[in-house]
Amino acid sequence: PEVSEAIDFARYDAAAAIPGEAAPYGVVVVAAPWNFPYAIPAGGVFAALMAGNAVVLKPAPEVRRTAWHLANQCWRAGVPRDVLQFVACPDDDVGRRLITHPHVATVVLTGAHATAQLFLDWEPSLRLLAETSGKNAIVVTESADVDAAIRDIVRSAFGHAGQKCSAASLVILTVALYDDDVFVERLAAAVRTLQVGEAADPATTMGPLILPPGPTLLRGLTQLDSGERWLVQPRQLDPGGRLWSPGVRVGVRPGSWFHVTECFGPVLGVMRADDLDHAIELQNGTPFGLTGGIHALDEHEVERWLERVEVGNAYVNRHITGAIVRRQPFGGWKRSSVGGGPKAGGPNYVAGFVRPPVVEIDPARAAESYAAAWASEFGVEHDPSGVRSEANVLRYRPLRHVVVRVGDDTPAGALEAAGVAAARCGVRLTVSEPDESIDTLVARLPEIRPERLRLITTSASGEPHGPRDVLDGLRRACHALDIAVDATPISADGRFELVHWVREQTVSITRHRYGRING
Repeated sequence: PEVSEAIDFARYDAAAAIPGEAAPYGVVVVAAPWNFPYAIPAGGVFAALMAGNAVVLKPAPEVRRTAWHLANQCWRAGVPRDVLQFVACPDDDVGRRLITHPHVATVVLTGAHATAQLFLDWEPSLRLLAETSGKNAIVVTESADVDAAIRDIVRSAFGHAGQKCSAASLVILTVALYDDDVFVERLAAAVRTLQVGEAADPATTMGPLILPPGPTLLRGLTQLDSGERWLVQPRQLDPGGRLWSPGVRVGVRPGSWFHVTECFGPVLGVMRADDLDHAIELQNGTPFGLTGGIHALDEHEVERWLERVEVGNAYVNRHITGAIVRRQPFGGWKRSSVGGGPKAGGPNYVAGFVRPPVVEIDPARAAESYAAAWASEFGVEHDPSGVRSEANVLRYRPLRHVVVRVGDDTPAGALEAAGVAAARCGVRLTVSEPDESIDTLVARLPEIRPERLRLITTSASGEPHGPRDVLDGLRRACHALDIAVDATPISADGRFELVHWVREQTVSITRHRYGRING
């Protein structure tokens, strides 16, 4: 599957739309993860190269040989060695020097939210495009096909031994199912059927952890909180601590440690919801918003869930892992995405690696372009794959609130164009003028809590300290509040400007039951 995904990235990115007046950023560091050591770095490398950048591939220390294989494939295919470089440095001061090097223009990270925050603490002005943590939940209502639901819960929670960022960590059952001993025991029985062992054993259905559990995962595997009990208690199966049987804990309470904490491994929590609305509240009640699912055959329940769920990838009556390029572009909301970048494997990803020029803008012409882009791309839903048995829709949701900071160097027409773009997308816009000090703006941020700061100035506008220090203070304040900082110049091209005012969401809906197409 990983090789197939990498091939998909190569073919899809090769046909990507790139604005003609844009230029590459320069040097892009792809800081790749260990859990998908081939496909994910391939996606970052191919997109950055396609946009004209040079790339430094920095793999996770655990999977260097896989990334080395990918780099050699690219070189053999004709990518020059000075355009794609392989740097197998440790995650220490050497790695920090690479991430913060002044000639690095963009860093692509797939990893923990804490890692993204660490990078931004090292270098507040870093252009970081990060897909980060998740606390992913599947809602199951009494209208669900329970056989399909149990199958998809087990697959979502324990595939890859729970080491996918999209893995299900929570199941939220409406009251009739939670109180149904038969359903709960069937879930337990399905989990117990998993055969844990080394990956080379053909009998294995759940393999080992990459490393022995760290403190957070170890707590998730060994300690219960108030009101919880083990439905299936996990057990360590080897002296080294890499083989664990899967665990299921029931009675997870709202706001508890396990409800809101990412545990990157084979442990699943079960929560009780009074009804669907309560289930959605619990699902949205975490700091993250990567993937989420619902199992329900009631179309009205599905519609209500899709209207309110706060995730980047929403799945209906199917498992919540295994996103495919173009079919299900991948990326999250809230703390599951840092930097506000577009979804990997989607139509806007490659364009995120080029910068539009800083130029004067004719607001009237920009408005025409924005209207056309809204009508053709951002205001409509797209299902380019056209699979009969599964709807795979990419849709755009407006950001709730954006602050635009302007300065003496903001190009003419840019602020007016930003106002037109915000109005077209339905986004609340707050403008921070040069006469508002950076300190005053920082003091306002906790109260107004925008989702994004659009920085269309490099000037601190007469602040008493150096401009870089003052603007870095603004950036640090935004990072602490999970506000994305976007320093991309305003573009007059609606196809490439409006993506900065919306969130992307992928909705994947199973349209068949056991092979029979619905409708």
